[in-house]
Amino acid sequence: MFENLKPLDPDPILGLINEFKADESSLKVDLGVGVYRNEQGKTPILEAVREAEQRRIREENTKEYLGGAGEVAYNQAMIKLLFGTDSAEVDNDRVRAVQTPGGCGALRVLAEFLVRCNPDATIWVSNPTWANHMPLLGEAGLKIREYPYYNYETHSIDFDEMMETLSHVGKGDLVLLHGCCHNPCGADLDETQWHALAKLANLKGFTPFIDIAYQGFGDGVEEDAIGVRVMANHVEEMVVAQSCSKNFGLYRERVGTAFILSKNTKQADIAYSQLLNVIRGMYSMPPAHGAAIVRRILEDEALKTMWMGEVAEMRHRIKTLRVELVKGLAASGFNRDFSFIERERGMFSFLGLDPEQVAILKKEHSIYMLGSSRVSIAGLNAGNMQYVLDSITKVLKND
Repeated sequence: MFENLKPLDPDPILGLINEFKADESSLKVDLGVGVYRNEQGKTPILEAVREAEQRRIREENTKEYLGGAGEVAYNQAMIKLLFGTDSAEVDNDRVRAVQTPGGCGALRVLAEFLVRCNPDATIWVSNPTWANHMPLLGEAGLKIREYPYYNYETHSIDFDEMMETLSHVGKGDLVLLHGCCHNPCGADLDETQWHALAKLANLKGFTPFIDIAYQGFGDGVEEDAIGVRVMANHVEEMVVAQSCSKNFGLYRERVGTAFILSKNTKQADIAYSQLLNVIRGMYSMPPAHGAAIVRRILEDEALKTMWMGEVAEMRHRIKTLRVELVKGLAASGFNRDFSFIERERGMFSFLGLDPEQVAILKKEHSIYMLGSSRVSIAGLNAGNMQYVLDSITKVLKND
């Protein structure tokens, strides 16, 4: 049976990670991998996480199954974090949530659920979008089409063209939106644009599907939820995929949440039962450890305050790196405007380099990024910033 299989090319990001590991240069810099790194180039365990984990270990008294929805208290805490403590949608019992194995698990569970709702559904994704959206959503059976989002010439959102395309999307289809810190471009919708999109969704009848993997990395934990909250205030139905990998630093714990907003309580209960059935047929139930850590943090005021402070530190560091990168490129003497990098949010930006320039940076300078020139800003630090600036300047001047 296995002899009929054909080899597949490695995932571009995973392949880049392997290339970086094999590089023996002492100057090598990894700007490709999408994880937060501190000034020492490490992905730290947050102190709030460390304390909550220790408490969990002391207090845990069973290894019994969680059930398909995961830890109920975690789900309720995540609803409050994302939708707010004074949400009318929550008060009216229209929101349901399930714990999932990471944000990827949330995306796939929701995609399988949506295919049950409409086997012929098309999901519209931004151009560009996170590459893994394609297999996670498409292999569940959703048809994928793109809408314009990022203008590579102006390094900004082409909102008018985006709205024009989405004005032709109708009832029964879905529109995938990045809740904040767009991956890969870092260009985010503002509150006014979210309101305009919500009105369009109501007018045309399409269902918003929001992926929010970086809450807190943009402008703040509360501020980054504005898109979800605006949309929830306008539409009758919506789904949201959320991840705790980045803002809690729980990458290997695989903690995520899938949310469904329904028209009323009755429909919410029906949708919830279907979602649980999807989970039962996929992985039965999620692991307990990571979600239990998050729940403890969000339920304990001291731990939550500590966590909010740590998220603020990570956010501030990323913003500072953006400023330093733009300032350094401007000082290089190369006549090119990189100020858009400073205006963007989250860990990612396009540098605006072509694939050949990216290849030279890797081959001659051991600086690794995706072929699109998408970089993870958090991969920069005081020890490599000047080397990266000098290398980029050399490549641009030699073009």
